[in-house]
Amino acid sequence: MAAPKYPVTPAVRALRAAGVAFDQHLYDYEEHGGTERASRELGVDEHGVVKTIVMQTDEKKPLLILMHGDRAVGPGLLAKAIGAKSVTLCDPATAQKHTGYLFGGTSPLGTRVSLPVYVERTILDLPQLFVNGGKRGFLVSLTPHALRAALPGLTAVDAAAP
Repeated sequence: MAAPKYPVTPAVRALRAAGVAFDQHLYDYEEHGGTERASRELGVDEHGVVKTIVMQTDEKKPLLILMHGDRAVGPGLLAKAIGAKSVTLCDPATAQKHTGYLFGGTSPLGTRVSLPVYVERTILDLPQLFVNGGKRGFLVSLTPHALRAALPGLTAVDAAAP
């Protein structure tokens, strides 16, 4: 059996440049399948499959929030944590403009423009996490320590909806 052919995305390049250890995982992407589909395909707990969500403040400043796959962002909690009046989801076209990634393939790594990245605090307690590798149907797994090394400005917040 031939070895899988993994894509070389800006996220993979960023991880390599940071010199951190990571593994690559391909799965059959399904429109609107989300982290549930990825976790099922890879045989891992959805709590450790971390989604990258592109949001913006009331002042239209874009940001990324990393959230457990089985949890939702509490916009009010996130706004309070970052000192904004409010935060809202970016539409897919705006998100792609800021990140360079298609909806469903957004990685917090290797974005087109440098964006503030926030992470739900409890994600950093996981032994291993899976984030999008910059392409639909492609995740990378790494430790929280490696994620911090690859994203030095990463800020932990309490933003999971109750």
